[in-house]
Amino acid sequence: MDDWIDYYDSAPATYVSEAHRRAHFDVIANDIIGYIVPSDATVLDYSCGEALEAARVAARCKRLILVEPAPSVRTRLAERFAATPNIETRSPDALTELSDASLDLIVMISVAQYMTPEDLGATFAKFHRLLKPGGRFILGDILDPNVGAFTDALALLRFAAKRGFLLDAVTGIARMALSDYRALRHKIGLRSYGAGEMIEKLTAAGFNATLAPRNVGTNPARRTFIATR
Repeated sequence: MDDWIDYYDSAPATYVSEAHRRAHFDVIANDIIGYIVPSDATVLDYSCGEALEAARVAARCKRLILVEPAPSVRTRLAERFAATPNIETRSPDALTELSDASLDLIVMISVAQYMTPEDLGATFAKFHRLLKPGGRFILGDILDPNVGAFTDALALLRFAAKRGFLLDAVTGIARMALSDYRALRHKIGLRSYGAGEMIEKLTAAGFNATLAPRNVGTNPARRTFIATR
C-alpha cells in the first residue's frame, strides 16, 4: 500500500472537478451518518482522505476519529478541524493507543483495493479488537471482480449528470486514461473480492458479516459489507 500512500500524499488530481470532489465527500458523509447509532457513539473513519464533510458527521456522534496514512493529508485534516472539539486526527500507527472495545462504529471506504490480502486481514483483526461487543464495521466500496473500468466510468457519468458536472466528467475520464493513477493501477493493480470471499475474510477475523443492500458512496456496482462484533 506504500506506493498508493505516496501517490495520495502528493496531492494528485483524483477528481474531475471541485464539484466532483465536494459531491463525493457529501455522499460519503451522508452514508456514514446513516450508520451512526446511538447519537453518543465513538466513530472511527479509517483512511478517510480529505473528509471534507467530517464536521457534519461529528455533529451526529460524540467523538469522531479520522485516521489517515498520508502525512500531508493528515496535516490538512488536523488544521481543517482544529476548531471542532470532538474530531481528532491520527495516523494508523496510533490505533495502538486506543483501548480495546472502545469504538461503536468503524468505517473503511474505498481502501481495501489498495491493500494486500495479508494487510487487510491484519487490519480486520485490529478493528475487531477496537469495537465494542455489538459494534459495527462498515467496509465500503469493494471492487467486484466481475465489474470492469467501463462500469466505473458509467457510474461516474451518471453521478455527474445528477450533480451537474457532466462535462467535467467526460473530459476527466479522458484525462484519467493518461494519468499517473492509471499508470500506477496498471503497475500494481487493484484488488477485488467476490461477496463470498470477503465475508469469509471478515468471518475469519471474528465478525458476523453480511452484504449491505447498497454500496456506500457513488458507485452502485461496488459492494458494502456490514460486519458486527
